[in-house]
Amino acid sequence: MTEPSPELNGEPANGLEWFGREVEAALAHRGATQRQLADATGYKEPYVSKVKNGRARPSMHFAEGCDRFFNTSGYFARLLVRVSERGHPGWFVPYINLEKQASRIEDYSNALIMGMLQTPGYAEATFRSAHPRETDEQIKARVAARLARREVMERDTPPLLWVILHESTLRTEVGGREVMAEQLRHLSSAAGNPHITLQILRSKAGAPASALRFILLTPDDGATVLYSESMGQGHVTDSATAVDDARAKYERLRASARDPEESLALIREIAEEYTR
Repeated sequence: MTEPSPELNGEPANGLEWFGREVEAALAHRGATQRQLADATGYKEPYVSKVKNGRARPSMHFAEGCDRFFNTSGYFARLLVRVSERGHPGWFVPYINLEKQASRIEDYSNALIMGMLQTPGYAEATFRSAHPRETDEQIKARVAARLARREVMERDTPPLLWVILHESTLRTEVGGREVMAEQLRHLSSAAGNPHITLQILRSKAGAPASALRFILLTPDDGATVLYSESMGQGHVTDSATAVDDARAKYERLRASARDPEESLALIREIAEEYTR
């Protein structure tokens, strides 16, 4: 089969719809059914249906199975990578790739909860605030891209994710009280994952070791790198001096924050406050 070519104009703003449309076109071209594709890829037919209709995010295993079934030489695997980057600004894509390769991710957030741990409602509220002139479809694509980052933690060998959240991230009402209650309940649930550790830096702990958020990422076979942001730009550095300075700051933040058990209790307490 000839590989499908995405339209230069008219690509769905939502990457999931784009991928699903290509699967549907490939099925029609081959004269195959959803059931046949499901059997060939090892998935159930309802999953294939959801992917085809843009209502489920395909896994890389499914994309590679599509390439084998349709004989498309890696097209669907490449398309999945491409749609995974849709919704992210270009300067953030290098971080996304680093996040996928990391064996350890250490995040300090002092304004918003890190994207990988956000709920759909919280993510939508942050994007609507930052991009008030975008359409619902554009916002939907951004939310889908952000939620896709959770897949890193669903791998057979996920990274160790250590997150220090300043208390202000829990107290700032993003999207309203109901959204915040749901978000904090999600954090509470995430804390039960043995690969995730959450700590809360209380406001009364005083001036934090860093006034800015930053992330340390360590791959399996490489040196730790530092990721930070300024207005509309991301910065990645492997400078030993910069990484060592960030590491020292992170250790001071970790020492000042509540321990994981106390932090979880505080998250649940504040979540309860939002429901009153």
